[in-house]
Amino acid sequence: MTNPLAGYTIGVTADRRSDEQMKLLSGRGAECLHGPVIKTHPVGTDDAMRDATEAILDEPPDAIVLTTGLGVRSWLEAADAVQLGDRLHDLLASTALYARGPKANGALVTAGFDVEWTAPNARYDDIIDELTERGADGMRIAVQLDGAGAAGLCERIEALGATVVRIPVYRWSLPADTTHAERLIRATIDRRVDAVTFTAKPAVDNFFEIATHIGALDDLDDAIHTDVVMVCVGPVCATGFTDHGYDPPLVPERHRLGAMVQLVANHFAERGRELRLGGKPVRIQGRMVYVNGSPPVSLTEREQSLLTALLERPGVVLSKRDLLRRVWHGTESDEHLVEVTIARLRQRLGSASDGIETVVRRGYRASET
Repeated sequence: MTNPLAGYTIGVTADRRSDEQMKLLSGRGAECLHGPVIKTHPVGTDDAMRDATEAILDEPPDAIVLTTGLGVRSWLEAADAVQLGDRLHDLLASTALYARGPKANGALVTAGFDVEWTAPNARYDDIIDELTERGADGMRIAVQLDGAGAAGLCERIEALGATVVRIPVYRWSLPADTTHAERLIRATIDRRVDAVTFTAKPAVDNFFEIATHIGALDDLDDAIHTDVVMVCVGPVCATGFTDHGYDPPLVPERHRLGAMVQLVANHFAERGRELRLGGKPVRIQGRMVYVNGSPPVSLTEREQSLLTALLERPGVVLSKRDLLRRVWHGTESDEHLVEVTIARLRQRLGSASDGIETVVRRGYRASET
């Protein structure tokens, strides 16, 4: 299957690199719904960044912890802008560098630096374990903060007896306008997206914060627990869900954007279903249906839900009332809606339409023959 995501809609919450992510997803056949839940603000020539950088240039630390690839690149660029670039480069080249995972490691290596140690699971816990083993008591350690202030990492290092110099290079916030984020949350609740991707833990936190603000948290909770797949780029991001009491989301083995997109593609490629309907071979892939080798047809949300309900137990009759409850979730009571949607579904199924049978005065059923 050349387009494993054809028929599926993927929600994208990212601010940075969202265009790249959506291009990768659409290249595999997906439709994308962008609802950024986070905004990245580089500090640039901010006094706090300059003061912290000068502090470690004047009194070099024993080690420097780099938490993100963006942070490494932003720090080097900002230092250049305030004429500290050469001195910072020399410091990084002569100091033990600790990277929190492959992104920070990759940014350092690309910039020409040797990395002393890389956290195997990209977790702050890994960093604490390593510093504990090496004996951080009495050390002076610089920490490049991520957009959320490194989420307590500095305090944990200080608890080991080290002196910590915090290096702020960018920060995260909620978007000034959450309209698109709210639209994505509504689409998730309505099951109009099949999966939602996240590339930072604060994005997960913001997703729930915005849902709470619009009074939709309970409905969102139901969608996550039942139908919509949550996907995170790495294990730290994934703790945004486990910290809120959810099951772990999908996480790729390689914590990179491309690997995350491929994981989404692999996951949904396995969901494709092949069967016979009305005696014709049919493949169902999300909202896309392939009938008897003909070009695919796209179903509406209601048509897909009706077909899914009928195919859960082929041959079993479902009444119009049953279908109203399962497809319209109790929001409609007019049984004529079922009749109209069944008629449209049959039209889209073409030569396989006989597989949706009417059972007089009882309802409808799916037939494989």
